[in-house]
Amino acid sequence: MNNTPLPDYIIERLPEIWQRIGEHIFLTGISTLTAVLVGIPLSILAFYRPGLRGPLLGTVSILQTIPSLAMLVILLALFQKIGVIPAIVALILYALLPIVRNTLAALQGIAPEIIEAAQGIGMTEWQKMRLIRIPLGIPVIMAGIRTASVAGVGIATLAAFIGAGGLGEFINRGLALSNTRLIFLGAIPAALLALLVDFVLGYIEKVCDPKRNRHRSHRFHIGMKLSIALAPLFLLIPVFISFFPWSSQTTGSSEKNETKSINIVRIASKNFTEQIILAEMMAQMIEKKTQLSVERKFNLGGTIICHQALKRGEIDLYAEYTGTGLMAILKLPAINNPDEVYQRVSEEYRNRFNLIWLQPFGFNNTYTITVRKQDALRNQWEFISDLIPMSSKLVAGFSGEFQERPDGYPGFQEVYGFKFSKVHDLDPGLIYQALAKGSVDVIDGYLTDGRIPAYNLVSLKDDKKFFPPYHAAPVVREETLNAYPDLRMALAPLGSLIDNTTMRILNYEVNENKRDIPELVKEFLKNKGTL
Repeated sequence: MNNTPLPDYIIERLPEIWQRIGEHIFLTGISTLTAVLVGIPLSILAFYRPGLRGPLLGTVSILQTIPSLAMLVILLALFQKIGVIPAIVALILYALLPIVRNTLAALQGIAPEIIEAAQGIGMTEWQKMRLIRIPLGIPVIMAGIRTASVAGVGIATLAAFIGAGGLGEFINRGLALSNTRLIFLGAIPAALLALLVDFVLGYIEKVCDPKRNRHRSHRFHIGMKLSIALAPLFLLIPVFISFFPWSSQTTGSSEKNETKSINIVRIASKNFTEQIILAEMMAQMIEKKTQLSVERKFNLGGTIICHQALKRGEIDLYAEYTGTGLMAILKLPAINNPDEVYQRVSEEYRNRFNLIWLQPFGFNNTYTITVRKQDALRNQWEFISDLIPMSSKLVAGFSGEFQERPDGYPGFQEVYGFKFSKVHDLDPGLIYQALAKGSVDVIDGYLTDGRIPAYNLVSLKDDKKFFPPYHAAPVVREETLNAYPDLRMALAPLGSLIDNTTMRILNYEVNENKRDIPELVKEFLKNKGTL
């Protein structure tokens, strides 16, 4: 169990904390600055062209109503690329509303007598805008920028969902691993960063407000304006640190070769414990057995995000499940024979996508319908069909992916012919706790998840054999294997190395005993004689 005192834990993670803070400031800073450069000129244009005001405000208001994750996924599909670009575009779109609305309000809120006086001394429209409207409207304009910046710090935590980095990496990992410490490592610095950004922008607002400083000396004005240029530099320090060579680039890489700057293999994982364990195993084997460097892109979104990133060459490999490949990716009907499923997905992936399935790890992590053990004993539930008489009274909690995939709830309903009274959409990291605490009665589980016995739960037997085999295996780009032939040999020892019981123990060690994944994986591989 990880009993490291909290101060020591934070110090140990400090290099990566700096890196993530730097990434977070980069995302928020670039997006807010771009929104200012776009939003203020648009507002000025709309001020002089009243017909544009309604459409402009309507458009930025609609953009603000789109849920953050939905916006990220939409932009991910649009740009066909994971990482910072879709994240920054999303943050820009969210920042536009407060900037545009406040700027228009500031320009329209200048007292008419002041404008009349300006006209009386012969000022042009541009002079009135530059010397009167904008300076007097600074407090309102800056309020919009401050709102956009603080909101951007919060929204940027979701950027980790598509591999853009930032403090959301800690939150994502914490949710996936049920690790409160990791969640705090992301949430607390993000909150402090939002307060710091608001303070710095508030200071800039005071310096630029002519009403507050009209009685100050000329030297004071020069000093204050110089401080405007210097203040943001303090926020940029973590950005520079995050790009230094010693910055942590991974979630806890072991024995990384610092001398290599080329020949990098990018390994991804989905956002749950087992995936991160398998990805770390592959990473450590490659680092030990080859001269390649590994870039870890863990905790990406679900299956489709990882698969699309692999197809586009943004990552080189990740662990996938045969049943998922068969039904969720290839859209083929279920096959119950494990060897047939593996053979089919291997052929189809190579023919359609130029992706290669390597030898499976050895365990079958099929979906299960999971209930509390005491409920199963009381109601004599052994098979999934036993739920039919009570299904209309049961509340289910399923992961979002399970609710949409053909090998998930839609296909399950069709085969078993019943549905639950209510279905909640739950994060995979919280779903077992929800069942154990009585918030729901039924969940979708994974056969190899150590939390099933830990929380005194039981998996019902799939008596209609709906769920296909889900044997996990590395899926690699053919182009990557051709470029680095020793990659196949490095991963070969992982074939058939892990059975269901072993995988359940590894998952349990991480989820319940809070073991550090790189440390656990290194210990496991050494005990197996593969590292």
